[in-house]
Formats: sequence, structure tokens, C-alpha cells
Amino acid sequence: MIKKISTFFPVWAILFSIFTYSYPNSVVDLKAWIIPLLILIMFCMGITLKISDFKRVLKRPKVIALAVFLQFMIMPFAAFVVSKIFNLSEELFIGMVLVGAVSGGTASNVIAYLAKADVALSITMTVVSTLLSIVITPYLTLFYVGQSVPVPALDMLFSIFKIVFLPVVAGLVLNQIFDKYIKKSHDIFAFLSIVSIVFIIGIIIGINQEKISSIASSLMLSIILHNLIGLVSGFYITKKLGFNLVEAKTVAIEVGMQNSGLAVVLAMKYFTALSALPGAIFSIWHNISGSIIAGYWSKEEKKD
Repeated sequence: MIKKISTFFPVWAILFSIFTYSYPNSVVDLKAWIIPLLILIMFCMGITLKISDFKRVLKRPKVIALAVFLQFMIMPFAAFVVSKIFNLSEELFIGMVLVGAVSGGTASNVIAYLAKADVALSITMTVVSTLLSIVITPYLTLFYVGQSVPVPALDMLFSIFKIVFLPVVAGLVLNQIFDKYIKKSHDIFAFLSIVSIVFIIGIIIGINQEKISSIASSLMLSIILHNLIGLVSGFYITKKLGFNLVEAKTVAIEVGMQNSGLAVVLAMKYFTALSALPGAIFSIWHNISGSIIAGYWSKEEKKD
């Protein structure tokens, strides 16, 4: 029963998103749940991992380097081109570039888990791109926008440490010690992750309902195209270079899903509220598109 419910993950995400968009007051007071729910998701992922998974990942520096390269080359350039195609205002253009210039988001780790990609590899890619973004993001913004944006490196690293590292390590340690007991409950942890991410998507949509209802169609199309470019290019470039299906899925998810929350914070702090709008909408959209992809890929038989 749990497996059957889990396979309809994209449907639950879309239906709950429609509900919270229609009745935003039902979730606006649940904003404080977002971080605890993310921590729960990371714990559920960690409890399916072992130390050997990370040792295996560290033996594949080429695919990690490829993901980071595609992340910082394709996404900011795509944001620049898409913004010009749709003739976005300067403020929205800045917001689009910020979304493209930041690192991969922690949501990519969740989607990788649900899509049966390589979770340990996804987490490693996110950590590497986040560390590099401390230096790279301001210079990419300077290159495309014409001015530098300071990155709150310590706050960002501390947040990742609390939300990703601690719960993943806690789950990993428990799995390492009680593997034979926990192995039987993997489907339950996957279900908890699905419920959590559906709630997170719904809360984000409820909080941003007024912004969503007031945006122009050109901005929405820009965001959808930007995300699609990252997902498609990440997948097919990785496959063309000879990497296997699981690695291609992992890279696609990592490249297409950005740390849009950081983009919102930077836009609000250093530019304008309107410049934060692309990041807020991208945060909603990439979770929906990621949910759909995870639902599709999770059904695929392992080909490698």
C-alpha cells in the first residue's frame, strides 16, 4: 500500500499545491515547519545510506567535477539568454541571474533520493558546489549583471551543516549500527520523505500566493524554460560523455535544481523585492518539476 501511494507522489504534490494556492491561509502559519521537515527528509535519506556509499562516490571525481562545471556554466548563461528572449525588466533579470549563479539546492538531494538516483553523489555535488559558490556566485553575478554580490558564506555553510550534515550523519550512523532492522523499513522512510516534501511545496506556494497570482506569464515561462534547460542538458551531456543512467539522472537533478532560497535572500538584501520574485517562483516550480521527474524515474528499471 505504501509503495502504491508513493508512486503517485507527483499527483499529491500538484493536488496539494492547487489546494494551498486556493486556500493559502491554511498553510501560511506553517512556515516554521519547513526547516524541521527538511531535517526529517535528510534523516530519512541518511538512514538508507552507509559509509561505503560515500567511499564509492569519492572514487568518482570526474562526474562530480562535471556536475559542478555544468552547474556554474549552463545555469547562469541560460538565465541570461532566457531573460533576454522574454525581455524581462532589469530587476527580474537580476533575479534570474542570481538563481542561475547560486549552487545546487538541498532539494536536489531529496529528489535524487525519490528518483532512485545516487543520493550520496547528489549530496557530495551539493556540498562541493556550495563551497565553491562562496567565491563563484559574486563573480558570475558581476559578469552577467555588472555588479558584485557578497555571499553570506558562514550563514550558508552553517545552515547546510544543520539541515543536511547532522540529520544525514545521524541516519547513517543508525543505519550502520542497526542495518538488519532498518532495512525492512526503507519504504516507510521513503513515504515520510514524500509526505514532507509535499507539505514543503504546499507551504511555499501558500506563502507566495499573492506573488504568484500577480506575475506576468513571461516570467513564469522564463523560469520553466530555465529549469528545463538545466535538467535536459545535465542529463544528455552526462550520458553523451559516457556516464551511466544513474549518474546522468543525478547530474540532471543537481544542475536543474538551484539553491533558490539563497537567491531570494541575496536579492532582498542587495537589490530589490521584485528581484527576489524569480527565486521565489523557481523555488516552487523546481520542486514540482522535480516531483514529476522523480515519479517517472522511480518507475524505471535499473539499466546499468
